[in-house]
Amino acid sequence: MNEIHAHLTACAAEASRVTRGITPEQLAGPTGCTDWTVRELVNHIVLYTAHGLEHRALRTELPTETVQRDFTADADWAGRYAAQLDRALAAWAGPEAWEGDVDLGGSALPAPEIAGMLVAELALHGWDLARATGQDFTVPDGTGGYLLDVVERYADVYREYEGFAAPVVVPAGAAAFTRALAASGRTP
Repeated sequence: MNEIHAHLTACAAEASRVTRGITPEQLAGPTGCTDWTVRELVNHIVLYTAHGLEHRALRTELPTETVQRDFTADADWAGRYAAQLDRALAAWAGPEAWEGDVDLGGSALPAPEIAGMLVAELALHGWDLARATGQDFTVPDGTGGYLLDVVERYADVYREYEGFAAPVVVPAGAAAFTRALAASGRTP
């Protein structure tokens, strides 16, 4: 298993744990993400960090019915998310997933770069969900350092598409994960 796969696995485990802690009553609540409710953020994270993660590895498009689905309508949506994350991680376990580019519909990036962006998606939105539902989201120090590198590399692009807010100031000695959150415009 390569280093990025290890970071994907760590973030997926934490995102899965957080989603299992979300109650049905919390789904209508607010999040720190541009007017998204917990339900809307859950649907986003399930779509892109589980289904999208697998489809990127396989180089296939997400089916329209998957893109339009309300995953939280299933009673066991969190369990299904965990199972889909396992399938996605398995799809990235083979060396062929890391070779070549991944088409993004008009542009392409090397597979390791896509995987890095998906580490960020898992960690940042996992943290958003945790914060919105009164939970913690933690990652190993190495994953925090990797995430900080990804966030810093892509911050301008994410800000251009309003995915990140302006960076937040944190103490110089803050942990890498805290600095990554701040660099993405989140207030740790």
